[in-house]
Amino acid sequence: MTHLLDPTAGAGSSRDGLDAWRDLPAVQQPSYPDLAVLKDVIGTLTTVPPIVQPHECDILRTRLAAVARGEAFLLQGGDCAETFDANTAEGIRGKVRTLLQMAVVLTYGASLPVVKVGRMAGQYAKPRSSDVEGSTGLPSYRGDAVNELHGNRTPDPQRLIRAYANSAAALNFMRAMATDGSADLEKVHDWNTAFVASSPLGHRYEELAQDIERALAFMRACGLDLSSMPATQGVELYSSHEALLLEYERALTRYDESGERAFALSGHLVWVGERTRDLDGAHIDLLSRVANPIGVKLGPTTTPEVALALAEKLDPLRVPGRLTMITRMGAGRVREVLPPIVRHVEAARGKGSVIWCCDPMHGNTTETANGYKTRHFDDVMSEVRGFFEVHASLGTHPGGVHVELTGDEVTECTGGAYELTAEDLAGRYETACDPRLNNGQSLELAFLVAEMLQAARATTSR
Repeated sequence: MTHLLDPTAGAGSSRDGLDAWRDLPAVQQPSYPDLAVLKDVIGTLTTVPPIVQPHECDILRTRLAAVARGEAFLLQGGDCAETFDANTAEGIRGKVRTLLQMAVVLTYGASLPVVKVGRMAGQYAKPRSSDVEGSTGLPSYRGDAVNELHGNRTPDPQRLIRAYANSAAALNFMRAMATDGSADLEKVHDWNTAFVASSPLGHRYEELAQDIERALAFMRACGLDLSSMPATQGVELYSSHEALLLEYERALTRYDESGERAFALSGHLVWVGERTRDLDGAHIDLLSRVANPIGVKLGPTTTPEVALALAEKLDPLRVPGRLTMITRMGAGRVREVLPPIVRHVEAARGKGSVIWCCDPMHGNTTETANGYKTRHFDDVMSEVRGFFEVHASLGTHPGGVHVELTGDEVTECTGGAYELTAEDLAGRYETACDPRLNNGQSLELAFLVAEMLQAARATTSR
């Protein structure tokens, strides 16, 4: 079976620079049994409206430029792998609500704007370490855009149409929540106050919550009507996903009205993962040719030289806010591996030429004796602390965090205030792939990161 379409036969055959990737190694692509069906699907996707607009991507890039300068912080979070069945109003509302709650805590704690990017509305494909699941012998589940988690594991091109439709619907709902009063500052603060009151470790976060309440009370006493202030009623909310499926991403790549810049209009920010960031591979080539803000994951085996080469390939013009380097080293390696990478990239390209963002999830996955993949909250926080320590020692800006989370009180990651154990995981283990922080654990992380940001800002201002 062939992974990709023949570039000389129909869809995507322009052979301009956007199709140079077709001559390069393309890993982690589905093996479709019927390329004629794939061709028809891609032909359809090249004609549908884009999911996002170029000007939205440009606005996000300007917001991220502030992060690169140390004037803002990036919060990126959402599902490990979105599923069609879970793409409901309730599910989306829960994840957006969690992001908004975290953002309020981080904004106040650091006195910095927070750029809010959902790992949502497009995260329907996943790379896998093996084509076959060892426990079942079945072909690996590669995300709902490719095959079924429960059922037929044969890759089906028609699922790309469903991925497009679900992404568009999810983003539409996210946009509505950003402006319909769901993001009201006082409402989100009330949610956080309820969390502090109910959390076993709520006393640790109570002072910050009370500070926010005093700030809101002061604004009211000054005669400010918070309900009439746009900044307290709505937020900017962006979407992101891993640009894994090359035929899908290429079909939704369009030029702007000037005809000069191409954008991957499947999402505002797209990233290349640890398994697909080969410098000479198809994924890096395609993303190097689009004008979106882009990210690249860097794992513990990344050398400083490779990190710099990736930065130069993906952002040769050093456009502010263009490139986010998402580090996923693991709690035990971050303090050792990250410093030489940051030093090398910043020495060669200049301070603030990229955004440094911490993914504390993927380097800390373990498996319990009873067969559940999990992450311990202490390990997650240890990597975040190591990330902040490294940047404090180098005088660079710890620009953001990238976390897998849900708005539901699932039992997938151990630890946290409620001290979930391996025995608790079976209670509500719902992820389609990797374990996610639940709402409570996500807010704990936000309060702890806010403390780190406060300390980092205090050090910088001296």
